[in-house]
Amino acid sequence: MAGAVKFSQDVVPLGDMKVNPGKVVRRVDETGRPVLLTSHGRGVAVVQALSEYEAAQEEREFMRAVVAGLADIGAGRVVPLADVKRRLGLD
Repeated sequence: MAGAVKFSQDVVPLGDMKVNPGKVVRRVDETGRPVLLTSHGRGVAVVQALSEYEAAQEEREFMRAVVAGLADIGAGRVVPLADVKRRLGLD
């Protein structure tokens, strides 16, 4: 996973991205950290490595599935393992 953002290095004005986008992308690639783009002193976007974005997306989807599963258990929406095995022909 990416390292922590270093605000002294990883905050870039949007104008810098417009002038030299390759430099910003290289920085992300070299440091492994995301870059926060700002406009008028406010954060407007984040540039991060594609692999980091995909890993974070997979983690969010996994966590949503875990939460949904726990909610199902809490609501009693469960099937005994023996029934599942029988339905799948694994008994």
